[in-house]
Amino acid sequence: MRLNEVVYTDAEPVEGYGPGFFRIGGTKHAAPLVTGYKGKQSWGGYDDIDSLLALECEVDVLFIGTGDDIAHIPGGLRDALEARGFGVEVMSSPAACRTYNVLLSEGRRVALALLPVGV
Repeated sequence: MRLNEVVYTDAEPVEGYGPGFFRIGGTKHAAPLVTGYKGKQSWGGYDDIDSLLALECEVDVLFIGTGDDIAHIPGGLRDALEARGFGVEVMSSPAACRTYNVLLSEGRRVALALLPVGV
């Protein structure tokens, strides 16, 4: 079996999470937050569409982590993102972190919007 070191060149992966936080780049960040090529920033949740639309030219797929369990996002949020050409994938926050990290390691243009877990 051949093992290869994973190298992240454009953004930092999610290293861990816990009640109300995500660890990215060795630093604990309060959730909700958005992370990707532009760095990390706080996110106002589903009502903060502008923070996500600002990623328009930067990403092809936006993962939205809905907390501990998968949940529907508001239809208006999905419609606004898809109208701007985003691929939107909704899943639990832990699953979104894992998927984001895999695609990030492949050099894909992805971003991640996360609601907290374990709160």
